Amino acid sequence: MTHTPSLELWPIGNCQVSGLIDRRGGIVWGCVPRVDGDPTFCALVNGDAQDVGVWRFEIAGQVSASQSYIRNTPILVTRLESEDGSAVEVLDFCPRFERSGRMYRPVAYARIVRPVAGTPRIKVVLRPMKDHGATLAETTNGTNHIRYLTSGQALRLSTDAPVGYVLEQRWFRLEEDTHFFLGPDEPFNGNLREQVRSMEQQTRKYWQLWARGLATPYEWQEEVIRCAITLKLCQHEETGAIVAALTTSIPEAPGSERNWDYRYCWIRDSYYTVQALNRLGALDVLEKYLGYLRNIVDAAKGGHIQPLYSVMGEGELNETTAGWLAGYRGMGPVRVGNAAYKQVQYDCYGQIVLPTVQGFIDKRLLRIADDHDFEALEEVGEKAWEMHDKPDAGLWEFRTRQQVHTYSAVMSWAACDRLANSAEHLGKADRAEHWRTRADAIRATIEARAWKEEAGHYGASFESDYLDASLLQLLELRYCAPDDPRFVATFEQVEKELRRGEHMLRYAAEDDFGAPETAFNICTFWLIEALAMTDRKGEARELFNTMLDHRTGSGLLSEDMDFETGELWGNFPQTYSLVGVINCAALLSRPWNSLR
Repeated sequence: MTHTPSLELWPIGNCQVSGLIDRRGGIVWGCVPRVDGDPTFCALVNGDAQDVGVWRFEIAGQVSASQSYIRNTPILVTRLESEDGSAVEVLDFCPRFERSGRMYRPVAYARIVRPVAGTPRIKVVLRPMKDHGATLAETTNGTNHIRYLTSGQALRLSTDAPVGYVLEQRWFRLEEDTHFFLGPDEPFNGNLREQVRSMEQQTRKYWQLWARGLATPYEWQEEVIRCAITLKLCQHEETGAIVAALTTSIPEAPGSERNWDYRYCWIRDSYYTVQALNRLGALDVLEKYLGYLRNIVDAAKGGHIQPLYSVMGEGELNETTAGWLAGYRGMGPVRVGNAAYKQVQYDCYGQIVLPTVQGFIDKRLLRIADDHDFEALEEVGEKAWEMHDKPDAGLWEFRTRQQVHTYSAVMSWAACDRLANSAEHLGKADRAEHWRTRADAIRATIEARAWKEEAGHYGASFESDYLDASLLQLLELRYCAPDDPRFVATFEQVEKELRRGEHMLRYAAEDDFGAPETAFNICTFWLIEALAMTDRKGEARELFNTMLDHRTGSGLLSEDMDFETGELWGNFPQTYSLVGVINCAALLSRPWNSLR
């Protein structure tokens, strides 16, 4: 029976590895030994070939499947039911908890399969791939384990299920709880049953305690907590990098070839992610990311900052295609790497400065930034000043044209403005004056060149009067006040030109790949924020609830949405989109004291 892949996916992970589980309980996407590694499980982007690059449990005579997370965790429970009333539950997680004074987050997937009704018969389909889906991984086995010779790092399945049944994909009756631990190629120490169950309990406790520390808004708590947990899963904890999404090559629109590898750390996306989590008080993610940024800035030595890097800080991300993979729903290509690393995107300087300045002010941080950090950050500010009126590819990463994008210029202004604020806080009056003067000069340039007198609005670039949704960020960046006549006029025109019912385009003009066919979800959330801040809060709440209705069963969103059908497209889960949920919930929620 053929099953068409969809974005009804449920992420699991531990900030080292992650997996996406489909509606039938199969791991259809997961990379080893980290998020940008080789996709051991790649069925998601292999068309109808759903029997390879997957790990699923099948129940004989299956008629239904249902899924839910254990509350405030990324631990997933999938219930599979058979036509004779038999049923099993599959519990999925990646271990994460403190052990021996360190965070235990192995390159491992743990699964517990339980009979919960009748006399179920199951089959284990475990067929990992290697070399980006080119071939099946070879196997060797022992009495209670199977070794899979995957690329880069061999994996060992330790189990109390019959190994022969797993190797030969034979049906067998499931009469007791059965445990599976696919992890490092080393003997599993201790009692498998007891250890896996203990790992699940400790992992559950870790996540529920982490969620308990979030400063959630009164309304939409469950929605915000789910987005926050998933954003944390998008951080590679070893270095602090935050990836834009867990997948590669889910097209932005059907057959568009707008297929990109998002398993890397974009300075821009990460800025928005830490900004949203910071609003919830998740300082652990911010602290780790600030360490990653310091390493990026040090390596640049005051020079050019790329728009994206690998999670290990590697700058060269050459873009190739895995031509043997058919693609999501057969819509290739499947890309590995991203050529956008070669682009110039000058907004990134502001997006380094804005989250970093908190390090000088926030007394909760374990490491308070010092004068040396300020001097290093000033080098980034100097690049923002130098490049504020220079053409770049812009935040939408145009591949064939460059202009002086207003959003990039405003980010340069924000960099200088926030450096001035930080200098004042640190008692550096001369540096504060220096950066305030530069911020004022950039503002004057923007007003002179981005404001289009004849059109009556800001343009998306200095050279033209076309519009894009990033102009709505003039509020969030505190460049404009909500009642600023120039912003009010620009908002009116942006909404008129780019809004499509309950959705928002990022721009309407044709780009390198033609006219956009789907809405960009974060832009819809930017619209909601602008509505709320310009005294249209009722409309904002209505639109926000509509966007929440478009989420997957797992409570998440991808990058794009068909503005006619509401179908999700683009890489998943998209950090941008989850940020939108958190920010809008915080903005629109009634206060906690409204209970009184």
